[in-house]
Amino acid sequence: MSRATNHAPAHTDSRLLRISNAIVGGLARFGIGPAACHELLVAGRTSGRVTGRPVNVMEVNGSRYLLSPRGQTQWVRNVRAGQTAVLRRRDTSEAVELIEITGDRRIDLLRTYLARWGWQVSAFVNGLSASSSNEDLAAALAQFPIFECRSVGHQCRGPAQEPAGC
Repeated sequence: MSRATNHAPAHTDSRLLRISNAIVGGLARFGIGPAACHELLVAGRTSGRVTGRPVNVMEVNGSRYLLSPRGQTQWVRNVRAGQTAVLRRRDTSEAVELIEITGDRRIDLLRTYLARWGWQVSAFVNGLSASSSNEDLAAALAQFPIFECRSVGHQCRGPAQEPAGC
């Protein structure tokens, strides 16, 4: 039996979430926390102002991916407008191109993400889990953008300020 089809992420643009993002992003900046946690630096699509958000970088078969468990967030909109960003962890920053994934392989990527970080994002995925049916995951895919991270060829030491390059 299929679950309910309303898989829109919970709206969580609260002050507590902003504070939590700042703390987790700061920890990632200093290399504290899980190895997959990075700070994603993206330029605003209208302001050009660079902002950072904590993200989990998922590695699958040698490729790296970002998934937005909170849905169509500002960083997703900014990436779609510019496609370049910087992943920062500790004292290393890497300029990346983020290519949005389409097609059926998104189901497997969403399942893998939920297997690794479902406990961490459960408030945003409305009951989905790694054991959800393919039908339920497919119904929810539009709510969870997935991007492949492709290195643009260089890593930088020290603080990164610009998504176009370190």
